[in-house]
Amino acid sequence: MAKVSVIGAGSWGMAIAKVLETNGHEVTVWSHREEEVRKLQNTGENESKLPGVRLSEHTQFTSDLEAAVKERDMLVLAVPSTAVRSTACKMAPYVQSGVIVVNLAKGIEESTRLILTDIIKEEMPGVNAAVLSGPSHAEEVGHGIPTTVVAGARDRETAEYIQNIFMNQVFRVYTSPDMLGIELGGALKNVIALAAGVADGLGCGDNTKAALITRGIAEMSRLGVAMGGRIETFNGLTGIGDLIVTCASVHSRNRKAGYLIGQGKTMQEAMTEVKMVVEGVHSAKAAMILAEEYGVDMPIVEQVNRVLFENKSAREAMEELMLRDKKIENQELPWG
Repeated sequence: MAKVSVIGAGSWGMAIAKVLETNGHEVTVWSHREEEVRKLQNTGENESKLPGVRLSEHTQFTSDLEAAVKERDMLVLAVPSTAVRSTACKMAPYVQSGVIVVNLAKGIEESTRLILTDIIKEEMPGVNAAVLSGPSHAEEVGHGIPTTVVAGARDRETAEYIQNIFMNQVFRVYTSPDMLGIELGGALKNVIALAAGVADGLGCGDNTKAALITRGIAEMSRLGVAMGGRIETFNGLTGIGDLIVTCASVHSRNRKAGYLIGQGKTMQEAMTEVKMVVEGVHSAKAAMILAEEYGVDMPIVEQVNRVLFENKSAREAMEELMLRDKKIENQELPWG
């Protein structure tokens, strides 16, 4: 049994706490909202973010960050990507050197273009930053629906420790050393999912969705490999796997936001209606800047940015993607 604190009591925080609780660990869940903590202490359920998933009386809830962070075997950071830096900064005075901090969020910081584990290491020097990612909607994980993810860490020992902490009969965990590829896949797929949602909102069909997923993974892979990630990662669970589920699922907030934009709503109207953080909106600009820096062609990401931030119509963006210059699908394949 390990002492594990989950920092964040949203849908992902509660779902992953359920996994940890099921595995017999001593679990504490932290929220910065005292009112939310009182409700969780009374019911064990976040009714607004993850209804129907109730934690047992053995799980502790607190708004005291110091109490949540000190003397733990592992810290799981389950806050939105935009809150990773500020939360890590607040945790810094209390963390012990060498403690494993597992990031669950998916995003790229717009101002620095850093992946989230690099932000964690920057704000909390000395911790062992790792990532847990893959096709894993909180709504399904919380209800024990079979799910498979990847634990990424700098060394095999840390990755296998995380694997042992989380893995059970419905939550399968693989390991990987490619933290950069894992995090880039998790961030970039949200941008492509916005495009898939826009296509749905425009009334496009399965053909369009399949094209966006396939060409989307090509864009993600080009940038990821240029930055130092491994192609095998983008062909795996945290690349194509996560992209498929985010583009297709009713649980996907990025697809839903894109759908609303495709129906004519503004970015802000869509984000307000979704009522949860739409990570792809925050990663889109960073992805475009990185594409320019590394000289990588990312036409889907480019059109998403123009729709989000330049008031381009969704239909015009779709038409422009279809009418691009003629291309060979794969430059590596020889002719006869």
